[in-house]
Amino acid sequence: MSAGLRVRGVEVDLGGRPVLRGLDLDLRPGELVGLIGPNGAGKTTLLRAILGLTRVRAGEVLIDGHPLRRRRAEIGYVPQRHEFAWDFPISVEQVVLTGRAGGLRPGRGPGVADWRAVDRALRLVAMTDLRRRPVGELSGGQRQRVLVARALALDPSVLLLDEPFTGLDLPTQESLLTMFTGLADGANGEARAVLMTTHDIGSALFACRRVVLLNRTVVATGTAAELRARPDAWSETFGVGVDSPFLRVLAAGVTV
Repeated sequence: MSAGLRVRGVEVDLGGRPVLRGLDLDLRPGELVGLIGPNGAGKTTLLRAILGLTRVRAGEVLIDGHPLRRRRAEIGYVPQRHEFAWDFPISVEQVVLTGRAGGLRPGRGPGVADWRAVDRALRLVAMTDLRRRPVGELSGGQRQRVLVARALALDPSVLLLDEPFTGLDLPTQESLLTMFTGLADGANGEARAVLMTTHDIGSALFACRRVVLLNRTVVATGTAAELRARPDAWSETFGVGVDSPFLRVLAAGVTV
């Protein structure tokens, strides 16, 4: 089993402004971890730093104990849905195949191994029957599954999900959450480390093995029960007072 993801002392500046400071994070195979914080807390910036897409001023990112530059292919990334051009005339399986682009040899098209990887990724997200459907004809939940399949095309050990529930109804969110849990615990293969940014606090507390509270650094991390007992951490993360109705609801164990 892989060692997962380790982030140590990461600091990021954007436009001369500090966005992440002294950030430490561990993500182990078999875990679905929720990353929660207010707008501007640095959630997407952290994902981009882990991917090597944003320059890190200090600190390091390790994958299975190795520097990021040597294990970049071990990370699968699912961006927010609006970042993909859904009106482009391309089928579901062709989108998933683009996830193999980094592993294709220059000047050569996809081979048997690439199409087998596409088949496997589509099975993992239950989209095999729609493999030849134009992506523009898909529902929001189906589109999210296609993006997940594309990220799984290289069989990564770490999967990053950026706000996967935005704009989706509750039944679709629940279906996706079940899928994410299965991908983490290895229900259909090897266990993965899965990190998910979300504004859906209730779903994260209910389904994630751990939750990380982020506001430019990791304020607190723990299980749902552990964090419900830490109103100070929620207050620091979201900038609300100790008498906030939000904290009272949270402490009562009601879905937020």
